[in-house]
Amino acid sequence: MSTPNPSARNGSPAAVLRTVVGLVLMAGGYYLSLHAAEIPWLSFQHTLEKQGIPLDLGITAATIGVFLILFPIIRFFYIAPLEAAIQDRNTQLERTFSEAEELRSEMARLRSEYEERIAQTEADARAQIQQQIREAQQMRTQLMAEAAERAEELLARAREDIERERQKVLAELQLRVVDLSLAAAEKVVGANFDSEQNRKLVSEFIEKVEAAG
Repeated sequence: MSTPNPSARNGSPAAVLRTVVGLVLMAGGYYLSLHAAEIPWLSFQHTLEKQGIPLDLGITAATIGVFLILFPIIRFFYIAPLEAAIQDRNTQLERTFSEAEELRSEMARLRSEYEERIAQTEADARAQIQQQIREAQQMRTQLMAEAAERAEELLARAREDIERERQKVLAELQLRVVDLSLAAAEKVVGANFDSEQNRKLVSEFIEKVEAAG
């Protein structure tokens, strides 16, 4: 890539004026520097030089003239590239800051989603635990009801068994009492009373006595 000629940039009136002023300052300053001793109003330079302050207005003016002439070249080869580099750096920094801001926003969004997921997971876990507790309580109630029902059935069966045994024992006892009563009556009377009719009469008598008691 070819480098543009800096003289091509000097066609504007401002550039021409700057060049003319620079040439005038260079020439005038060089002249003032050479003839400073002959110019009365520059005599203060000798006084300042004796005081340890060297000052040459001619050299100063010539230097300013050189700077004005060389300024476009300095700007083209140094200042412009420096400004471009600074602009590129600023652009890169702005892009970096923008990417960092986007990343921060993305991280904030991901964090919000993560917190929402954690909250939802905790809520689901609590709901599941509460449901399991309710099911356990229902099962416990059902088991207790079934156990109570089973116990009631067993108790009723035991009562039936006890009543059955009681009736059996009472029947055996009644039969024994009849036998003893008939045997006692036979000993007292001296006759045989062991008959079906007598047994029936004695049994009915014992039942009436038990009912009355």
